[in-house]
Amino acid sequence: MNTKISVDKNKAKDKDKDKDKDKVILLICDGLGDRPSLGGKTPLQAADTPFIDKISEDGINGLMDVISPGIVPGSDTAHLAILGYDPYKYYPGRGVFEAFGADMELHKGDVAFRANFATVDDKMRVIDRRAGRKGSKELAEALNGLEIEDIKIFLKNTTEHRCAVVMKGKNLSKYVSDVDTHEEGGIVKDCKPLTLKEGADERKTAGIVNEFVRMSYGILNEHPVNEERRRRGEPPANIVLLRGAGSYEEVPSMKERYGFGAACIAGASLYKGVAKYLGMDVVPVEGATGKADTNLNNKAEAALHALDEHDFVFVHVKGTDNSGHEGDFEGKRKMISRIDKELVARIEDVDSYIIITADHSTPVSIKRHSSDPVPVVIKGDGVRKDGVNKFDEISVASGGLGRIRGIDLVPILSDFMGYYKMYGT
Repeated sequence: MNTKISVDKNKAKDKDKDKDKDKVILLICDGLGDRPSLGGKTPLQAADTPFIDKISEDGINGLMDVISPGIVPGSDTAHLAILGYDPYKYYPGRGVFEAFGADMELHKGDVAFRANFATVDDKMRVIDRRAGRKGSKELAEALNGLEIEDIKIFLKNTTEHRCAVVMKGKNLSKYVSDVDTHEEGGIVKDCKPLTLKEGADERKTAGIVNEFVRMSYGILNEHPVNEERRRRGEPPANIVLLRGAGSYEEVPSMKERYGFGAACIAGASLYKGVAKYLGMDVVPVEGATGKADTNLNNKAEAALHALDEHDFVFVHVKGTDNSGHEGDFEGKRKMISRIDKELVARIEDVDSYIIITADHSTPVSIKRHSSDPVPVVIKGDGVRKDGVNKFDEISVASGGLGRIRGIDLVPILSDFMGYYKMYGT
């Protein structure tokens, strides 16, 4: 069922035109960038995108190295950079974002992990590290609240097979290795202290992680939910694999750093977690799933509604990245066309700056993130229109924005919005 938010998308146009601050909608299409493959085109070049192309025609275009040239961005570090936070300074570890995105409490000293339900055999060999991309709230509850030594462990199933894990107690450290093999066929790894930080806290944390993973197999392997999955011919979710340890440290909010209030509209927990970490308001949207079936119309309505109370609205769409990882050219092309017609068509003429870009490239030819720069366009009052009229990885290279870094984007937008900071006198 679609939820309709009653809002006039041109409402902003009725406001006082003498205002000295402008607003922004930043749309990040996850993994949008690609390399030419089918028919010598990228999925973005092959997609039907009249509304995105109109924004490109009316705006200033360029390429963006999200971290820096040659560096392959993770989705977590990429979003930090695009939102104006140097990931080399502010990155707390992926687990922190997953936990915040799952609405779990974090305090200084807690250690958080991202985790997967996975399928292993009785020799701990990984058969499917995503357990058929199907998790279970009931299985998660069977592990939630376990205690090992003086540490209490909380686990929450988020999207599909994904989970967030938080460990609470004394003398914990984020400097421990992943248990996840990151590929099928390998034996579940032992968690170990990271060499450069090895100490008593790291040894304790690694031991807790290893015991928790062993306990997860013992509890889940014979669980009735998994017995039923086996009867249906589905892979059992019989272990939890942890990775991406992080620990919470407070950072200045976007309001404190840049002066404007910000909101986030996303389906997947990671992106909501990044937003919460940076002090943004997360807007709940019915049907925002973080998958290809996400409700783009509801996201568009929510973005327009959020502009009433916020100066900066970040909208995230995940489906483009999923198709890239699956090597699905046609699926990615279709998702881009859907974004154009169901989301961009609803926001493209609102009285604010519109920015469209990606957090990284996920070429279908290699099924992973790459260091290829991503296209970016800024449309709004005062931008120097550059003659580009097609938004894709090749066309924007001739645009007036040139080639920027992800961390440059918010300062550029801040100047357009009227929140600029003078360097010197």
